[in-house]
Amino acid sequence: MKDLSINQPSSAKKESRLIHFPISMFSIVMGLSGFSIAWQKALGMSFPAVTTLSSALASIVMILVSSLYLMKLIQFPNAVIAETKHPIKINFFAAFSISLLLLSVVWHRFESLSCFLWGIGAIVQLSLTLLVMHSWIHHDHYRLEHANPSWFIPVVGNIIAPITGAKLGFIEISWFFFGVGIVFWMVLLTIITNRLIFHETLPARFKPMLFILLAPPSIGFVSYSTLVPELTGFSRILISVALFTAILLVLNINQFRKSEFYLSSWAFSFPVAAFNVALFRYAELTQSSTCFYIGMALIGCLTLLILWLSFHTLKAIKAGEICKPE
Repeated sequence: MKDLSINQPSSAKKESRLIHFPISMFSIVMGLSGFSIAWQKALGMSFPAVTTLSSALASIVMILVSSLYLMKLIQFPNAVIAETKHPIKINFFAAFSISLLLLSVVWHRFESLSCFLWGIGAIVQLSLTLLVMHSWIHHDHYRLEHANPSWFIPVVGNIIAPITGAKLGFIEISWFFFGVGIVFWMVLLTIITNRLIFHETLPARFKPMLFILLAPPSIGFVSYSTLVPELTGFSRILISVALFTAILLVLNINQFRKSEFYLSSWAFSFPVAAFNVALFRYAELTQSSTCFYIGMALIGCLTLLILWLSFHTLKAIKAGEICKPE
C-alpha cells in the first residue's frame, strides 16, 4: 500500500494505519483479563479496589480494541479477509472469543453479565474453531514451517468455556468444550513439538509465543477442577505438566530476554497468568500454604510483566511502530 502520509489530510493517515490494525491486539485483552483473574484468586474480596480496577482496565481495552477492529472491518473488509487467509493471523481471531470467555470469569459476580459474555463467547469460539480447523484441513497454502504455538489459540480457547459454564449450570455443554479443547491440544502439541525439534528455529518475533505452551495445561487444570472439584489423577497430570513447562521456560529465560519488544510479546502475559491461577487453585484444593506463597510471588512478577508490556506497547503506539505493513 502506498504511503499516504505525505500531503494528505490527517484522516488519511488514520485510515492508512487502521488498515494494518492487527487482530493479534486481542492478545492484550487476554493478558489483562488473566491478570485480573489472578488478582481475584489472590485477594478474593479483601481488596475490591485492586480487582475492580484490573477488571475495568481489561474491559475498557476490550471495548477499545473491538471498536477499532470493527471500524477496520467496515472500512477495509478486504484487509480482514486477508487476515482470515493468513496461516498465522487466522489463529488470533479466536483471541476475540477467548477474551469474551475470560471477561465472563472476570465479572462472575454479576451473573447476568457473566452469562451474556459467556454465551456470546462460547458461540463465537465454537464457530471460529470449526472455521480454523476447516481451513487447516481444506487448504493449499499451509506448510509445517507455519506451525507455531499460536495454533493452540483457536483450539485451547474451548478449554476456558467450562470455568464459567459449569458455574452457570451448563454442565454437559462445558464437558463438550473441555473434551474438544483437551484432545486437540494434545494433537497440536505433537505437531508443534515436531516443528520445534526437527525444523528451523522460530523467528525472533515469534519466540514469545513459546510461552503459549504453558497455557493449555494450566487453564486445563483450572477448567477441569471446576468440572470435578477435587484432585484426581488427571488433574494432577495437568498441573504437573504445567509446572514442568514453567520450569522449562524459566531455564530458557535468557533466550527471551535477548528479544526486542514486539506486539507478540503479549504472548508472555496470559500463559503466566493462567499458571498463576492454576497455582492458587492447586493451593486451594490441597490447602498448601507453600503453593499459595509461590503464587503470591509469581503474581508480583506478573504485575511487573504487565507494566513492562503496557509501557512498551504505549511507547510503540506513540512512535507509530504498531499498525504498520509487514
